[in-house]
Amino acid sequence: MNPRFSDLNRCDCAFPSTLDRRSFLKTSTAGAVAVAAGALGYPFAVAAAPSPHDTSETLASQLYKSLSPEQRATVCFEFDHPLRREIDNNWLITKKPIRELLTADQQDLVRQIYRGLHTPEFADRAMEQMIHDAEGKGFEGGVSVALFGQPNAKGFEFVLTGRHCTRRCDGDSVAGVAFGGPIFYGHQAGTNDTEPSDHPGNVFWFQARRVNDVFQALDGRQRETALINGKGRREKRAETVKLSGRAEGLSGIRVADLAKDQRGLVQKVMGDLLSPFRKPDTDEAMKLVEAQGIENLSLAFFKQDDLGTDGVWDVWQIEGPDMVWYFRGSPHVHCWVHIRDPKFRV
Repeated sequence: MNPRFSDLNRCDCAFPSTLDRRSFLKTSTAGAVAVAAGALGYPFAVAAAPSPHDTSETLASQLYKSLSPEQRATVCFEFDHPLRREIDNNWLITKKPIRELLTADQQDLVRQIYRGLHTPEFADRAMEQMIHDAEGKGFEGGVSVALFGQPNAKGFEFVLTGRHCTRRCDGDSVAGVAFGGPIFYGHQAGTNDTEPSDHPGNVFWFQARRVNDVFQALDGRQRETALINGKGRREKRAETVKLSGRAEGLSGIRVADLAKDQRGLVQKVMGDLLSPFRKPDTDEAMKLVEAQGIENLSLAFFKQDDLGTDGVWDVWQIEGPDMVWYFRGSPHVHCWVHIRDPKFRV
């Protein structure tokens, strides 16, 4: 196991049968921040969204300005080009990796942009995941980039894709959505497609452990409502993150139907899910979650695809009228995230 990954997997996911819900909530909440490096405290003090002056946006502007006419013909598009709205779990947005399109200095800018989309505590892990999942091609051989619009114009967005990656930085050009649009991240730790049930070395498995903390805090009847006897949603590019606009009738149990202490745990867990990402993005995301109402979220755990049949649910989602956070941990981690401002609901 990579030693840099190991600290995210030191968790005993077996819970004593004698641990009641309120005792569990006290012990779980006390240790929540230690699970994920850089976890944030909530409720959030609302901050601005990423601006054109944030580090990654500044570097993206620098990259744009460094491109030759030939390079721009391949990687640059109008801001409203439909390709900007695409998302997938394994793809090259411009069909060629940056190693074949960019100079060494430009490739280094891309590295810095990607690292800057994460907290300093998580940046190394994020980079190692990308290198590992590139299957021997290295970061530069495994990712592709596209730039939409122009710096200092009305719209400008940088998009990076690869295996287990669709990530964006937009300088708040894309109104009404967190992260500049839907994002995808994932990890296949080790060499086997199917990971062991405890997902050793997987840099994102801590998120599933935290959401499973919520399941453990539910009483018997609540668990029956939250647990779905079936598979999770179908992974089909943008369809995967399609938003319903509905607060009721979603899969699982509504946060509104939880006790006050359980709702507080959900809010803390949301902070832990966001903890790998840079603060301007997490602040904006949490602001939009709160705008649609934490109580309007629903939590669903999917009984099928439970690796090891251990009752630690590998597939789950948190969904609201303007949010999808879908985590498919079987056979390895895929995660799809889309968070919208309710004012932009159509």
